[in-house]
Amino acid sequence: MVYVSNAASAEISVLRLDSDGGLAHIQTIATGGTVMPLALSPDRRRLHAALRSRPYSVSSFGIDSETGRLRHRSTVLLPDNMAYMTTDRSGRYLLSASYTGNVVSVNAIWLNGVVEERPVAVYSTPPHAHSVVADPSNRYLFVAALGGDAILQYLFDPDTGRAVPNTPPVVSVKSGAGPRHLIFHPGGCFVYVSNELDGTVGAYEFDSYSGTLALIDQYPALPPGVTRAWTAELRLTPDGRHLYVSERNSSTLAGFRVDPASGALEPIGHTPTETCPRGFAIDPGGRFAVVAGQRSDSVTVHVIDPTTGALTTHTRLPVGRDPNWVEIVDLPAVPC
Repeated sequence: MVYVSNAASAEISVLRLDSDGGLAHIQTIATGGTVMPLALSPDRRRLHAALRSRPYSVSSFGIDSETGRLRHRSTVLLPDNMAYMTTDRSGRYLLSASYTGNVVSVNAIWLNGVVEERPVAVYSTPPHAHSVVADPSNRYLFVAALGGDAILQYLFDPDTGRAVPNTPPVVSVKSGAGPRHLIFHPGGCFVYVSNELDGTVGAYEFDSYSGTLALIDQYPALPPGVTRAWTAELRLTPDGRHLYVSERNSSTLAGFRVDPASGALEPIGHTPTETCPRGFAIDPGGRFAVVAGQRSDSVTVHVIDPTTGALTTHTRLPVGRDPNWVEIVDLPAVPC
């Protein structure tokens, strides 16, 4: 099942992704506000959606284990206008980052999947916090602050949901790079960061003992001839062999081969995709990349070659207006 948030039409499109790469509409569910970031619970039974129109809030939905359809559970206020949401590795806490408010927040999630409105903590950041992610051990948090050219490093207590700055508390990024989103390699040893403003991807080695990052290198994600960057999402295949990053000005996906020993990236080319591809996701089997075009109001399925990482355009389907975020659930993995 594919879930696409459509900001301008205030709805989530629920789509079925078939084994051959075909797409079909299953459900359209109204959100009552400008819906953007989506966050899946670790058990894939719940979906949280941030509403970026006032009052800033999060709507939580149950995922039907047989049909994949969504059922609204609750809507509660958030501390600010959140550009990014995820859960910690246990699913007990909702982690949110506010680009306009320069904060990250931690909210408890009840056993029934409802988010507690009163936050556990709210932390100030350098300008334009754009993502917050827990490491695989759930002992550390990392925040990409785009306007501060910084990655913040925290010690995280999964029992209380509170965080304190690590030592050192900040990893500086090249001036003007604009770190946006960060993801962990499935092996846990590397972290990759999309830099929105200079069109690069940063590769970092992760020290799981100290919870700190060290730069390996930065790699260009812009196609030849494109000089103005507007880099957005990045995703890894589940096997960790290939990484892709979306570039909105050129409407392309840049592909990279990942060296499993060093974490270094090797470019494998650029693939045209939907216009202004702000968000995309890769299915749990690593066979398809589903890309949403903010300015085309459609999604496209690209088939991933497991050996070369090359992308082949397969299926296109209209969705709502201003689609911007994509999450994918493998229904057989959802407990009944």
